[in-house]
Amino acid sequence: MRVDLVPIGEVSPAVKREASAVLRSVYDAEVSMAPDQDLPSRAYDSGRDQYHAEEFIETAADVAPGEKAIALTPVDLYYRRRNYVFGLAYLDGRSCVVSTNRLGTSTDGGFSKRTAEEVFTDRLRKEVIHEAGHMLGLDHCDNNRCAMSFSPTVKEVDRKEETLCGSCQRELF
Repeated sequence: MRVDLVPIGEVSPAVKREASAVLRSVYDAEVSMAPDQDLPSRAYDSGRDQYHAEEFIETAADVAPGEKAIALTPVDLYYRRRNYVFGLAYLDGRSCVVSTNRLGTSTDGGFSKRTAEEVFTDRLRKEVIHEAGHMLGLDHCDNNRCAMSFSPTVKEVDRKEETLCGSCQRELF
């Protein structure tokens, strides 16, 4: 499977590198980098001071030639009535989005003794696994350690592992 990463906005080289590495390790994906894209102004909601996530999915699909595309962005996203989302994907869709905006809180609340940078990187990798899993047809998993478990807050993201559980792996592979 070929996955194109589509940076939208000011995405750091470290974020691009980690997203690429986790896609290769978990999904054995061939990863390429699409050209940087400007933030879609039509997606901005000034009343919320957030961007509508679906616009980023469409942008990724429009610019990426690969089988699948993942938009990466540093801006805060929302979807429908949710206050925010870490990412958004449609089951069996061609593209998705992952936002780093809310993944960078300073610590994981004492869950571990890792640095803020390590916590951020871990969260990013888990969210990339999660949204890519949806694109590949995986729904939310009941195993709260699986990367495919629903995680509406960073606390739940921190509890997850950076892998798919056995059931999700069997469903894919």
